[in-house]
Amino acid sequence: QLQLVESGGGLVQPGGSLKLSCTTSSGISLDRYAIGWFRQAPGKEREEIACITFYGRTTYGDSLKGRFTISRDTAKNTVYLQMNNLTAEDTATYYCSGRHSSYCPSEFPHWGQGTQVTVSS
Repeated sequence: QLQLVESGGGLVQPGGSLKLSCTTSSGISLDRYAIGWFRQAPGKEREEIACITFYGRTTYGDSLKGRFTISRDTAKNTVYLQMNNLTAEDTATYYCSGRHSSYCPSEFPHWGQGTQVTVSS
C-alpha cells in the first residue's frame, strides 16, 4: 500500500516561496507512479495544481502555471512542488497523490495527509 507523506509547509509572507516535498513512508519506489499535487482551502473545492508522470512529463492547472513547478528526484524518491510569489489566496492544505500509471490520471487512489501552507504578513 502506497503511503505518501508531504512536508515543507508553513507560514510564509506574501511574495515569498516554499518548496513542498512528497515521499513515501512505505518503502515503495515512486518510479512507476504518476504523482499529483492538489490543494484545498476552507470552504473551497479541491483544486488540482500539477501532475508529473514517471517519464517526467508535467501538466498544470491553468491558474497556477508559471508560479508553481513540479519536479521529481528519482534518487531521493521524492516529488517536489516549488511555489513562488505566494499570495494569501494560496493559503490552503496541500496534498500529494499517487497512481501507478504512466500518465497523469483523472483520479488518484493514494493520498497523503496534507501539509498546511499559510501566506500572511
